[in-house]
Amino acid sequence: MSFKKEYLDLVLVPSGLLIMFAYHLFLLHRYLNRPHKTAMGFENFYREIWVEKIMQTNKRDEVNTALTVISSNTTAATTLASVALTLSSLIGAWLGGNANTVFTSDLIYGDTRPATISLKYICLLICFLLAFSCFVQSARHFVHANYLISTPDIDIAVEEVTRAVIRGGDFWSLGLRALYFALNLLLWFFGPIPMFVYSAVMVFLLHLLDSNTKPVPHHHKFQKNSHLRTSLIV
Repeated sequence: MSFKKEYLDLVLVPSGLLIMFAYHLFLLHRYLNRPHKTAMGFENFYREIWVEKIMQTNKRDEVNTALTVISSNTTAATTLASVALTLSSLIGAWLGGNANTVFTSDLIYGDTRPATISLKYICLLICFLLAFSCFVQSARHFVHANYLISTPDIDIAVEEVTRAVIRGGDFWSLGLRALYFALNLLLWFFGPIPMFVYSAVMVFLLHLLDSNTKPVPHHHKFQKNSHLRTSLIV
């Protein structure tokens, strides 16, 4: 039985996706159980302190600064949501037009059959739609936080504002992860070997970026509101 280049897709593509999924499951476990060891948990810790200080101030200038920060995050989330939706539309139009001859060249070492090309488009489309949904949810929570912070003369629990800000940040991170997976699937169009290499390199880089070695300052909010972080993913 001779070896066919199509067999590479059956081995390298699932292996690359398995590496990505395994790492993110590890990251999720670490984020839920030891958040101070992750960059996301470390950032959320300072978001909690930031919200607490903003809710305690009576200075209008500081409140306006906080609203500007929230608005900047909202703008960034809506921009990336628009980009993800635009790319999804382009992929859908390309897939509907059956313009699959571009990636069927003999230079691509892998499975270039029309059915496989269509599968690549569908997987890529799913990732972009997932990214769009996450960025929309991120913008939604940041807008909600904006309303809570700017509401005058009403006592609003700090935990409510903190939950909205942290959830907005977490959905932002999920949207970025979906884009990472989309880039992984995009390289699959050029063959399973680039995709597998990208998966290994990306996991290595993400591990460096997602890990936190800085000590967390002792602060009562980190222990008191630790349930907020665990409620964002589950």
